[in-house]
Amino acid sequence: MDNKKYPQKKESIFGTALNDVEHALCMYATSYCILSAKSIYEEQILKAFSETIGSSHIYLIGYTPCVRFIDAKQKEQILYLKYLVRGKEYLLRFELPHTAELKQEQDISWVEDANGNRIWPDNDLIFQRLAEESGELKFNVKYVGQAYGKGGSRNAIDRLLKHETLQKIAIKGAPEGHEISVLLLQIHPSNLVFTVFNPFSKIKEKGDERIKLGLDKLFGTNEQERIALYEASLIKYFEPEFNKEFKNSFPSTSLKILQDCYQKDFSAVVAEICIDNLFFRLYSDKVPVKHHHLAKHDLHEDQERRAFFGL
Repeated sequence: MDNKKYPQKKESIFGTALNDVEHALCMYATSYCILSAKSIYEEQILKAFSETIGSSHIYLIGYTPCVRFIDAKQKEQILYLKYLVRGKEYLLRFELPHTAELKQEQDISWVEDANGNRIWPDNDLIFQRLAEESGELKFNVKYVGQAYGKGGSRNAIDRLLKHETLQKIAIKGAPEGHEISVLLLQIHPSNLVFTVFNPFSKIKEKGDERIKLGLDKLFGTNEQERIALYEASLIKYFEPEFNKEFKNSFPSTSLKILQDCYQKDFSAVVAEICIDNLFFRLYSDKVPVKHHHLAKHDLHEDQERRAFFGL
């Protein structure tokens, strides 16, 4: 290493930390479902996503661009699908199996194979292509909420069906070329704790005790607490227009949902959204458009306790 280019030694960098062991509780989404707000009242539509909906306790309400299917054409064994996104047309190209043929009747289009089976490009693949072609598939986060109930008996749709804030957003209406959508998130069902071991810290005598506190939190955090912390972390991160609670009060030693984190002297809580096939990129008035969102909140104001993601 060139000491002239990197004059700081590791002792001077990591020696600013207080404790030799620091923990952060991490929660992350593993699956999702995006629906038009209008479709949450359609039982047939919900049935198609029942597996994801049943265990989705976090929901985001926001604006997404209107996507409209215009037409389908076939040329040889290539299927061309035309879509309209915010007033601009995009043509998607898909290869068809041998002998497969496009069929159309009134406003309905489908592809039929040699055995008479109806086939069609996967919907996720279509939206992934549209996201790449247009760069317009963005989700403007306006509200973050959660539904849990007793033992996880309530899911996001149960809450949204009688949601006053969703009704307020609907009355206000979406901007031109957009519609109101809901993003449902499944949170990983087990706990994850990040731990930093720092031999250069100021205090080195309590490592064993702090390791035990981290393990207690790893195995002692229940699902209801995890969901509540994830919701609060996202609200503080995005600061959505229609949320009130947690925007200015998270994190705080006075919050009940954080008491156990403070009792076990955790350094931070982290809520993450990083799902490869989530084709809508999230943003808000506070947070820029991006695919990966890491809502990291330090539980202590002291710089020497900020042991994660850079000192």
